[in-house]
Amino acid sequence: MTACFVLVVGVQGCANAGEPMVLPTDREPLVVSTAKGDVDLSVEIAVTEIEHQRGLMYRDRLPDGHGMLFVMAETEPVMFWMQNTPSALDIVFIEQNGLIATIKRGEPLSKSIIPSEKPIRFVLEIAAGEAARLGLAPGDEFRHPVIKAISGK
Repeated sequence: MTACFVLVVGVQGCANAGEPMVLPTDREPLVVSTAKGDVDLSVEIAVTEIEHQRGLMYRDRLPDGHGMLFVMAETEPVMFWMQNTPSALDIVFIEQNGLIATIKRGEPLSKSIIPSEKPIRFVLEIAAGEAARLGLAPGDEFRHPVIKAISGK
């Protein structure tokens, strides 16, 4: 069985259905500065097209404080969907400079498109409700070596 989905505008990908993809957790935390203070998150980093296509498909749950950071090849509007993803997610769209553009909720197993609405360079997927629990809001800044390498700051 093959699961197909749209990830980036104009790009359609397919991945074999089955087991979840689990990438190594990066040794550096993803740090976000919020109104509540700095918050560290552990992240798996998805860089390749195949990693983008698989993402968090087939995962039943994510631990608190853990997510997947998608690093896009270009800064442009993107679209995600939740087909084959059985758990609800918060999808944090992040601009090239590391600032949160928007935060949206992805519903389990939905084929509905979730657009970034703005050009973005990174996307963070975390368990549903984590964004509110951590106090994430548009304009908050993420820091990580990957973001620094791309943004130059």
